[in-house]
Amino acid sequence: MGNFFENKRIVVTGGAGFLGRYVQEGLKARGCRQILVPRIEEYNLVDVEDVIRMYQTMQPDVVIHLAAVVGGIGANRQHPGRYFYENLMMGVQLIEQGRLHGIEKFVAIGTICAYPKFTPVPFKEEDLWNGYPEETNAPYGLAKKMLLVQSQAYRQEYGFNSIFLLPVNLYGPGDNFDPVGSHVIPALIKKCVDAVEEGRAFIECWGTGGASREFLYAADAAEGILLATEKYDKPEPVNLGAGFEITIRQLVEKVSDLSGFKGQIRWDPSKPDGQPRRRLDTSRAMREFGFRAKTDFTSGLKETIDWYRRNKGNR
Repeated sequence: MGNFFENKRIVVTGGAGFLGRYVQEGLKARGCRQILVPRIEEYNLVDVEDVIRMYQTMQPDVVIHLAAVVGGIGANRQHPGRYFYENLMMGVQLIEQGRLHGIEKFVAIGTICAYPKFTPVPFKEEDLWNGYPEETNAPYGLAKKMLLVQSQAYRQEYGFNSIFLLPVNLYGPGDNFDPVGSHVIPALIKKCVDAVEEGRAFIECWGTGGASREFLYAADAAEGILLATEKYDKPEPVNLGAGFEITIRQLVEKVSDLSGFKGQIRWDPSKPDGQPRRRLDTSRAMREFGFRAKTDFTSGLKETIDWYRRNKGNR
């Protein structure tokens, strides 16, 4: 490890969240002594006055923008307007004020939801504009994708060093297990573990189970983000993934087996599957800054299940 982070003031928006805690741990391991996290109680990053105040108070050299309003398919269907507006305004204003305040680098975190619905597998960064995103999360995906447009435009006109990363679905200890806003892995873990403890005979799952997904352990995602922060300074977006694909049906069977749930799995095909397939081409991240995911999927799931069991009473 070099000393890139040692004397820099690093603002991590969303630093108190799931991925943010792993990014903070990674920064500390790299010797960063000035990690600044704007808390929602003090800074509403949708409000430009709060964004300006944050820059004036924290005076960052680098901003890693993780903060986002996120959720699963149900939450995206319920709040498409909120997800579009708040994610767009946070990112656009943070980049603009970062430029005006002369920061060295801005790291924008996009989303796999930005890809077109029927992107050929594996998803290559060049395919990002070849169609409209899957409808249930298109407002969120497009709001985040506009930060790529802004990053490239600002680099071209102002020489502003902003990069754009596209992580696939994340999971790991400390994830959000609230059924209202959780993503598929924590939602399944909660269903299975709770069913075992409560002696329930079945669980219900959305869709057909035929859609596929790729999952990246949060600690690996944080490593990829920090490698890119240190080593990548180009306009092209970069995928961050683990390079594998699993159907939701296979995932449910795997989680139920690891959690000890022996009951029936009932599918509700009236609910949407979401995007048909997801798997990223991760070669650019390896080529540009040496990132490759390290955590075995089964081991990562076991750790996440164990964490939920230990902490479920506190949530």
